[in-house]
Amino acid sequence: MSKATAIILAAGKSTRMKSEMPKVLHDICGRSMLSHVIEACRGAGVGRLVIVVGHRKDDVIEAFSDCDDIVWVEQKEQKGTGHAAQMCKDALVGCDSQVLCIAGDMPLIRQNTLKELLADNARSGDAVTLATSILDDPSSYGRIIRDDAGKLAAIVEDKDCTDTQRAVCEVNVSYYCFDGKRMFGLLDDLSNDNAKGEYYITDTVADSLKKGWGAGAVAAVPPEDAMGINSRADLAIVARMMQGRIQNHWMDQGISIVDPATTWIESDATIGKETTIYPFSYIGRGAKLGDACQIGPHAMIAAGDIIASGSTVSGTSNAEAQI
Repeated sequence: MSKATAIILAAGKSTRMKSEMPKVLHDICGRSMLSHVIEACRGAGVGRLVIVVGHRKDDVIEAFSDCDDIVWVEQKEQKGTGHAAQMCKDALVGCDSQVLCIAGDMPLIRQNTLKELLADNARSGDAVTLATSILDDPSSYGRIIRDDAGKLAAIVEDKDCTDTQRAVCEVNVSYYCFDGKRMFGLLDDLSNDNAKGEYYITDTVADSLKKGWGAGAVAAVPPEDAMGINSRADLAIVARMMQGRIQNHWMDQGISIVDPATTWIESDATIGKETTIYPFSYIGRGAKLGDACQIGPHAMIAAGDIIASGSTVSGTSNAEAQI
């Protein structure tokens, strides 16, 4: 089987964020949220990306103009997640690979989660597999209902749950993996006979079970990764969570961060061994710091700055420390 394909849904507006900018272009630690999703897909071994755009599509396309593994598909009308995936049919003619389908506004997605989802789908042979999460507070999420054998039986939306179903903590967080050969056999049969008149990708699960094609769910999404972004407050929360990942990565590499709460390191910076970062310091995207540097307190290392090994930078980045 060829490398997996990914459909990324990126057509939405930033209505609740009170912004004209496409939602997926908002910044998370120096990268757009869509860029984080793309990076996770590539890290999971995805060979082709099909990205569904709509609102200010030209802005989104321009932001990734240097990428040669992306096929752009336009969703002119917003008719639901299933409709967005349906728009990819022509782009995926003859597709015989697995196809991930994920939202572009979930930047906390991890490549290892996607690898586990792909592996579980390949192992089961099901037409569709979900990666789920187990939350202490599952309210507002669709619940994963399993049968007595532990197999996926249904997804029930929160508002439709019985009291027993509402107590279930395993939820659908909208990470899907389809068998490419059967995917449009499911998507083409979606109905919009619902209150919003939209086509929902979640309905593929019931249809696949009805057809005898199988549908599965693997609890592969850490609870802290399940959060999407719908507001500026969500954006700030997710950015702080991403910042924690970045800082933990560097501390695991032997970098000392004296006060993580007052330090900010953007994506794609590189930091040499034995460097110490003191409080109230900022390191911009793509900055390159050598070994054994002393950064801060109150240091500002701009995006792209190069700091020589052994340098001390405090106050602001200065020319004498750069090469």
